Amino acid sequence: MATVGRGPGVATATGGGARPGARGAMAGVVLCEPGRLYNALQQHRRLPRLAEPNYLSLLDARTQREYNESHIITARKIEQSPTGKYLVPDSEELACVRYCVVYDCETSSLDLSDDEEEEKEKGSNGSSETENTDSSSLCSQNAKEGTAVRHARSLQHFTRHPVLVLRGGYKRFSACYHFLRTQKILWMPQELDNFQLYPVEILPAKLYMGNFKQACDQQIQKDLKIKAQVNISEQPAALFAEEGKYLHVSVPDSLEANLFSSFPTICHFIDAQLDLGAVLVFSSLGISRSSTVTMAYLMHSHQFSLKKQSPPTDTTVKKSGTG
Repeated sequence: MATVGRGPGVATATGGGARPGARGAMAGVVLCEPGRLYNALQQHRRLPRLAEPNYLSLLDARTQREYNESHIITARKIEQSPTGKYLVPDSEELACVRYCVVYDCETSSLDLSDDEEEEKEKGSNGSSETENTDSSSLCSQNAKEGTAVRHARSLQHFTRHPVLVLRGGYKRFSACYHFLRTQKILWMPQELDNFQLYPVEILPAKLYMGNFKQACDQQIQKDLKIKAQVNISEQPAALFAEEGKYLHVSVPDSLEANLFSSFPTICHFIDAQLDLGAVLVFSSLGISRSSTVTMAYLMHSHQFSLKKQSPPTDTTVKKSGTG
């Protein structure tokens, strides 16, 4: 079975020849915000989840020229037959994969009515029109808007989960996450095992959550434009020396640790810093203490009470696990 990021050499079949999944019903097609794909790329267990064969199939529906210039990291180009028809990746792979994401240049809607009507009007003149188009026109060189949607609708016959179409396509994603662009095509298994993970995005371009190692990485801070940090661990971090940009709440990695009393201070700090730039909340492993604080801030910012979120209990906040 082919895996994401391990090279473009996957078995392919036309839509009519690929065998549908056992359920038979179409999985559907939905738009995917850039932040959702970004977070999917950052997931890990013991190792980055990109190393798992059945985690993510990221497919580039743009032209070969566009793909060669740059593409989203670990993305594969959707292959074409000698006659120019796009091919469907191996149905066995698609039936097992958790996320199937397709993107083109800048599609932002699932509505293809305008594109389809335009194609009908062109009819058989399509090939000659392409030949007569000014070579300086990007439209003649780039994949048409809506290409990703058309591919997603053919892929939905083979996946167990809805096929995701990246909203805004490569243009929007690369504008938000320029550091996830690459020209690299072939990824070895050990490279995926050591894939550089970034903090997950909680609020687009504003609030991030990560671990201690990520908080000490200068390049990550630069790429995400982090302007302030909230450290929820016992170990101090000295990356942000500027006064007022770093809040350290020393909390032990223990089930009995009390974060509740620090929530007002933390929420006030994040509120003040978000007006100035992005904030990173982190703990040792980026699992429990940081997620507890992040959830508390979201409840604070949206004015949700704890009673509305879960049954009242004295240990709801304190017993949140370790990390």
